Amino acid sequence: MRINGIKYPVVCLFLIVLFCSCTETDQLGPAPVSVDYENQINEWKEYRIDVLTGPTNWLRLHGIYWLAEGKNTFGSGNEQDVTFPEGTIPNYAGSFLLDDGIITMRVADEVTITHESESVNEMVIFDGENRPHLEHGDLEWFVDTRGNSHGIRLYNKDNPKADAFEGFPAYPLNVEWHLHARFVPNQDSLSITVDNVLGEEVERTSPGNIEFLIDGTLYSVIALEANSGLFIMFADETNRTETYHAGRYMIIPFPDENNMTILDFNKAYNPPCAFNQFTTCLLPPSQNRLEVPIEAGEKRPIGWDGI
Repeated sequence: MRINGIKYPVVCLFLIVLFCSCTETDQLGPAPVSVDYENQINEWKEYRIDVLTGPTNWLRLHGIYWLAEGKNTFGSGNEQDVTFPEGTIPNYAGSFLLDDGIITMRVADEVTITHESESVNEMVIFDGENRPHLEHGDLEWFVDTRGNSHGIRLYNKDNPKADAFEGFPAYPLNVEWHLHARFVPNQDSLSITVDNVLGEEVERTSPGNIEFLIDGTLYSVIALEANSGLFIMFADETNRTETYHAGRYMIIPFPDENNMTILDFNKAYNPPCAFNQFTTCLLPPSQNRLEVPIEAGEKRPIGWDGI
């Protein structure tokens, strides 16, 4: 057998192939954890609870109210175009005027609505880019846009269910799911198309793929850009019975100088659409649908309505 003009015995060729195969995966597999690993995971869970229960985060999102072109009245009265929760704001609180993508809020007399603690009577609340937050009592809102649709994203801070939230069900901590992983960069960051739960296609940037081993099998998933690391959306066999049917998310550390990172499935978490209906979560691309059960991380939420 000749390779690059050099003749090798068949045995040598076998050893070359074996060596190359080993070097591709010998850095992968379970990664050692620190002595305070359990505390780190508990701190991450507490951080996640704090984030989800924040004043304008998913567990306090009351709804999204889509606006029609022209004048849209708002308040707690059922006769208003936009009906906020009963008892949280006067029956008639004002109007939102949508005019060719620009939204102006006009506040009714004797109703106090503030922006950055300052009372406002009339204000442009969406100019095509800026989305100032407005407040009245326990309510806070700002403009949400999806394509050519414009709406009011409303949060209610008075939410006993969110106050009592202590985390979603999860698998027991298992260090075997704390894995070495290899980042395989694209020569140029690629724009890929992913679907969301509404059936829409969304363009996102992928800097490369993540390779890892599970029980000796090599897997590769597409990674997306994120501010705090690499963002991974994945689906696995547990989605059928124990975890959210549409998949889960992860943020993993940026790779080091050797393109190595850590893939810790104990930090796999539910996307917002698993527990809130007013979301447009992205779905895992086909390559990220793994034919293996990932029995780690958060399980399917109980007592929360998702999509």
